[in-house]
Amino acid sequence: MANVQLEYRASAGDSEPQNRPVLIVGQLGNLQQLKWAQVKGKLQPVVSKETWQAALGSLSPNPTDSCPLYLSSAAVAALPSRVSRHNSQAAAHFLTRLVRTCLPAGNKRCIVMVCERSDVFASACAIARAFPLFTRRSASSHRKEKKHVSIEFITVGQDNGPLEVSTLECLTNAADGVRLAARIVDTPCSEMNTDDFLEEIKMVGNELGITPTIIRGEELKQKGFGGIYGVGKAAIHPPALAVLSHTPTGATQTIAWVGKGIVYDTGGLSIKGKTTMPGMKRDCGGAAAILGGFKATVKQGFKDNLHAVFCLAENAVGPLATRPDDIHTLYSGKTVEINNTDAEGRLVLSDGVVFASKDLSADIILDMATLTGAQGISTGKYHAAVMTNNEQWEAACVRAGRSSGDLAHPLVYCPELHFSEFTSAVADMKNSVADRENAQSSCAGLFIGSHLGFDWPGIWVHVDIASPVHAGERATGFGVALLMSLFGQASEDSLLNSVSPLGVAMAKPAIEEQPERVCKRRRLV
Repeated sequence: MANVQLEYRASAGDSEPQNRPVLIVGQLGNLQQLKWAQVKGKLQPVVSKETWQAALGSLSPNPTDSCPLYLSSAAVAALPSRVSRHNSQAAAHFLTRLVRTCLPAGNKRCIVMVCERSDVFASACAIARAFPLFTRRSASSHRKEKKHVSIEFITVGQDNGPLEVSTLECLTNAADGVRLAARIVDTPCSEMNTDDFLEEIKMVGNELGITPTIIRGEELKQKGFGGIYGVGKAAIHPPALAVLSHTPTGATQTIAWVGKGIVYDTGGLSIKGKTTMPGMKRDCGGAAAILGGFKATVKQGFKDNLHAVFCLAENAVGPLATRPDDIHTLYSGKTVEINNTDAEGRLVLSDGVVFASKDLSADIILDMATLTGAQGISTGKYHAAVMTNNEQWEAACVRAGRSSGDLAHPLVYCPELHFSEFTSAVADMKNSVADRENAQSSCAGLFIGSHLGFDWPGIWVHVDIASPVHAGERATGFGVALLMSLFGQASEDSLLNSVSPLGVAMAKPAIEEQPERVCKRRRLV
């Protein structure tokens, strides 16, 4: 899969399955709406109309099903006919699995995706997840020729015309962003330390014509970034705060995406065990998603100021490592007593969100992180956990998850009940909870929010993607599609506008809010 080039096309053209293997996939009801003329050019002469109709008749998805049409060169696969209210209508997770298992082998292949226009974006991102880029298998290094997969969309329902060039461009950029994020997460720390991650940021910046702002090493300490510095100071490669900024003319608001970029998490002196440490290369999943999402979003045109803030560190063990009982002063000015060095993500993100507020004057701050193992218990393997200080944005995140395929579900937001878990006798707070059975994921998010202040007048959204960042041993690129959908209303792209849950109606403030807070709310996406 690593040397596969994806190409989204309005029409993939005709070719016999022996020359170009093909997979036709969609919900059974959508597949049954196809006319033979729409698919015969990709199946004849080895598959007849009667064979095609017999295959459709044999499909009985529970939840999915597939049927070979001709040897190992052509197949048809059916997605679930219905999904629950907490799933994507595109059945994105099932689509990724079907592509991985049912797409015939070959150097030039074709996927025909049959869906309604409203499911095009989520389907395109789901297909991209099936083709990870990173590998170090020796056989792959000898292959010089790239494999090509053409993806053609046939839309059914009311708006069933061919996809526009602009839509195909959006799908291509979204897929590239998903695969970029997955590649970074899949890459081990020996090849993706903080230096390497900064190079990835610089490459994206060069492509977009943006020069990143970088604060590194001792400069972090001098400028008061006690969270990022304290976490990363023991590593050979120094920690960093990096920022990519898109500031178009005519912008009316400022948005900041803050990503946790722990390139490896040993747990620090509160060290992880031999079964929990493997896989901690994925602890940079939030920052990777922010990078992939920023690249794709800016390439599609974004009307408002957008800053991507990367909090990069390796939580290593060494003579300079932070000790339990140490007290750090974070960028907010608040002091934190360390009682668990393995609760490091909240420390770096707290510096990041405060920087976004104080230095970037952000109206909307979203942080994304592989923050807690408890997230998988709270919302499961497929749904990110979302916490926010605004009820409308909570609902918007859930809807954006359904429209993008990056599913999300709310956490409890109740600082007056939960923040006391961080009480310290000698500092403003501890960094880990007293009771690990009391809403761990919510408390972790509240730690970050406390440094902004629970009365902060802007919008703060926290997204914990610890479990959905990977499926088995492979990264998913989770978060890229969610970001593009959630903030699609500020995009210049019509497809992203259509999948965004936000609009003018979402920006109406509550009557009882204070004037300063009302002013901020009016300027939302």
